[in-house]
Amino acid sequence: MNNTEKIRKRYDRASKVYDILEQPMEAMSLKKWRVEVTKDLKGKVLEVGVGTGKNIPYYPDNIDITAIDFSKKMLDKAREKAIKLNKKFELIYMDAQNMDFPDNTFDRVFTTCVFCSVPDPIKGLKEIRRVCKPNGKIIMIEHVRSEQKILGVVMDIFNPLTVNLYGANINRRTVENVRRAGFTDIEVTNLTGDIVKKIIITNKK
Repeated sequence: MNNTEKIRKRYDRASKVYDILEQPMEAMSLKKWRVEVTKDLKGKVLEVGVGTGKNIPYYPDNIDITAIDFSKKMLDKAREKAIKLNKKFELIYMDAQNMDFPDNTFDRVFTTCVFCSVPDPIKGLKEIRRVCKPNGKIIMIEHVRSEQKILGVVMDIFNPLTVNLYGANINRRTVENVRRAGFTDIEVTNLTGDIVKKIIITNKK
């Protein structure tokens, strides 16, 4: 079994309790950030890593949104939310590392707490770069490894536990990965210390 399949199975397994596990963080701040990210969406939009559909309640109406995830059981939860909220958009089972969309398809691409779990984050980010139109916007809210000496080491120590539990790396250096994927026009804002960041990218090609 390859690494992607391992992580997929962990998210399938966690889908039943995922929303419960995330509720404390959701109540503290994530809901506010989701609202902030989704209000800036326009044109043809892609959400990478829709998960159980936590952003769906905040999707603007009358906008062309496609949402993907590589866990079928997480997608089932997202589909339930979409039906309950009467939100109309395309929901697709797809791996962010190997997207089926043509080049330059989307005006906006967004993620919330996704690139901690993409098995090959550079590959996933390069795929986003490919499917986003020239000068399109990529908006990301991601938790990353702290650069504070002690906290960073603690995150490194606990990372194997979180990866084995449900596939999330808590010590990813996502801003560095964004640059390694070829993006150059990057704006980074710290949201919670230096652990949660908002990353806005203009897709210069």
